[in-house]
Amino acid sequence: MGVLNCTPDSFSDGGRFDQPAAAVARALEMEAQGADLIDIGGESTRPGARPVTADQELARVGPVLEALAGRLRIPLSIDTRKAAVARVALAAGARIINDISALTADPAMPALARDSGAGVILMHMQGQPETMQTAPAYTHAPQDVRAWLAARVDACLAAGLAPEQLALDPGIGFGKRLEHNLALLAHLPELRIAGRPLAVGVSRKRFLGELTGREVGGRLAGSLGAAAWAALHGADMLRVHDVEETCDLLTLVARIAREEALS
Repeated sequence: MGVLNCTPDSFSDGGRFDQPAAAVARALEMEAQGADLIDIGGESTRPGARPVTADQELARVGPVLEALAGRLRIPLSIDTRKAAVARVALAAGARIINDISALTADPAMPALARDSGAGVILMHMQGQPETMQTAPAYTHAPQDVRAWLAARVDACLAAGLAPEQLALDPGIGFGKRLEHNLALLAHLPELRIAGRPLAVGVSRKRFLGELTGREVGGRLAGSLGAAAWAALHGADMLRVHDVEETCDLLTLVARIAREEALS
């Protein structure tokens, strides 16, 4: 999943693709580099970020969705917590809702997901982006996150969504300290619930900087290392900024895994 932040303030590439022409060019580039899916977002959810209105979000992503219509061979997802934004994106051709609140932020979102039949990525987040890194706490992060995601799956099924619509994301970096992120990655296979696909986003995140001492622009090696670990331990989808490099990594990992299976 290639990340396309149409925002001025995202932690990694805020401002690089906040103009429609630049965003469209980047989406086409990521497809050419091997992305299977493009995730478009118009609201930064970095630690400390303040929410924006649905109108602000739509002003950022709407022109990009319109310009990409019919130009991509791969699916689009919309990274939003707002049903109004998701509704417009789905009408413009997006097929997946990537919701960091797991359909809890907007009461209209479960019905929209149910009625549209869109895929949904349910992510775990402790707190809200503005304050989530202030004092995150867990009894045991993998168990706590798994229980929360399982409850969200049950709630979505009760709301009428089909099981095959759902994928799960442990929310690396969203209300988690370094030790919580590492524990989640170490126990990744345990986070699979009811056979649903597992999405993991580690690309360029703060915990990599805490481990390596690198600023955001220097975290490629750490991102690739974490992506390799996730791919080998149950991740079905990787949400990344560096598509070409991650695709090369996955080609190598898949080839070695195939040789292992044959030996």
